[in-house]
Amino acid sequence: MPPTVTTQPPLFGTADAVARIAAASRRTQQPQSRGDLVSLAMGEPDFDTPQRVTDAAHAALRAGRTHYSPLLGEPGLREALAAKLAGIAGTPVSAADILITQGGTAGLAAAILGIVDPGDKVVVPDPTYSLYGDLVAMAGGTVVPVPLAADLHWDLDRLADALTDAKLFVFCNPVNPTGIVHSREELLALADLLEGTPTIVISDEAYADLDHTGRPFTSAISVDGLRERTLYCQTFSKSYAMTGWRVGYLWGPPPLIQASARVHNTFNGSVNTVVQDAALVAVEHCDEDIARMRAAYRERGELMRKELAAVPGLTLSTPEGAFYQFPRYDLDLPAVDVVAALRAQGVAVRPGSEFGARGEGHLRLSYAASPQSITEGVRRMADALAAL
Repeated sequence: MPPTVTTQPPLFGTADAVARIAAASRRTQQPQSRGDLVSLAMGEPDFDTPQRVTDAAHAALRAGRTHYSPLLGEPGLREALAAKLAGIAGTPVSAADILITQGGTAGLAAAILGIVDPGDKVVVPDPTYSLYGDLVAMAGGTVVPVPLAADLHWDLDRLADALTDAKLFVFCNPVNPTGIVHSREELLALADLLEGTPTIVISDEAYADLDHTGRPFTSAISVDGLRERTLYCQTFSKSYAMTGWRVGYLWGPPPLIQASARVHNTFNGSVNTVVQDAALVAVEHCDEDIARMRAAYRERGELMRKELAAVPGLTLSTPEGAFYQFPRYDLDLPAVDVVAALRAQGVAVRPGSEFGARGEGHLRLSYAASPQSITEGVRRMADALAAL
């Protein structure tokens, strides 16, 4: 007689939220980098943090600034940010309505989890930064992706339809992954679409200082009709080359900031004091560093576009900000397979499908890499695509 087989119930159970994130997420974890790999995949500046910012952190440590910070953040940093935001918004800004967060990621998480209830409709562009969808899934909301127009700007007719009864609209500007910068006219059109509705907006402006259009950047909080309904999410990571420092902030209507603070304080607690002291120096003294890095990115973007233009089978985008190129390829292969083939030839990029269904058939390349890496990476990419 065969032995009796008994099935045991799982020893551990996990939350439904984990399954929802796993089912919804398009985010890909690339394999461990190796020494001979050229990476054009990371959305991270290759510059070091400005020296005066690092010096400020050292000084804070020597001064014993190692104790808990207030839950909303250091008063001095919040006051400095309030003054900066008042200039952007064109209206007085209270430091009481600013929340310092553990990077932009924690700010987005606190905002979305503080707004979205199970079943709520959340509209996002497609393609866009994939973290938004993961967080909405975590909250139990329903993501409604809206395909972009052919020029990768918003399709306002489709957007108008999608926004009906939406609890929330989340977008980034400049855009990861496309490099598009939404104009003042687009933001005014969005304000018109939302007039008379209770829809909330989260404007993720992580790349706002990296606008290469030559025209003044338009923040959502500078637009009447958006300012009153918008949670502004910002980070020090991109502008100041402070990715590893993990500091960002939120500003918006007091009830939304209070809700976000409740979530952030529960998940994260306060941001460490030393980092906030360093961030204050960045705000007050590093405009020239931003300008220097922005000029370098512009040159690198032009170099990448020149190199990519010589690669057969690619249709290039026209980036206007951030540090990304989002070319379409003409192979009949999923983006993840193309990325795997490129990696085998020694160059890492990200699949466009990571950023939404409409990103399929595209690749995201970062020109926040050295000029040498850009040139060599595109050369390897051309060889790999030719082999495919």
